[in-house]
Amino acid sequence: MPVSPDPSPSLAGHPIRRAADRGRAAVVAVAIAGSLAAVLAGCAPSTADPSGSGTPAPTVTASPTATATATPTPTGPTLVAGGSAEDNLPLFAQIVQTVAATADKAKGRAYIDALVRAGFDKSAMELTDDRTSVDNPADSIQFSVAWDGECLVGQVGPSTPRPTAVVLPALPAGNCLVGRTRPIDW
Repeated sequence: MPVSPDPSPSLAGHPIRRAADRGRAAVVAVAIAGSLAAVLAGCAPSTADPSGSGTPAPTVTASPTATATATPTPTGPTLVAGGSAEDNLPLFAQIVQTVAATADKAKGRAYIDALVRAGFDKSAMELTDDRTSVDNPADSIQFSVAWDGECLVGQVGPSTPRPTAVVLPALPAGNCLVGRTRPIDW
């Protein structure tokens, strides 16, 4: 007995209507299950011989091999050799902050050595004394790197609220710091 797709309201609760609904649900469920099985079968590795002989193909197990290690990429600022003083300020400032957070924060040499390790030219640097003329700790230490007519200047010490790094124009004589500087001869 055929069931119409749109039965009248009088057949809505009728056993024939319920049987037809169950039949359609079963067909849909079988179709979904079949589709799902086909999709999943495509994801599973095949052991069948591609030649069609019916003999399973040998299973290949990968063994660990040595892999090349990648060179780590710098994660912070880097020296921009052909760049401007402004381009190199992030690296300079990071070095100032890093050294200022160590026990060597009042030693000018620590800043110069760290700048040299980062690639800055030692011959372009200037540094003020760590101590006063009467051998007291200096209220501030200044250090600089001359860079193409400009200067990367750092200042640290008790009279400086926080470590400072800025770009300033070079002085008319070409140097960066005013006053007496100490030799950087190590």
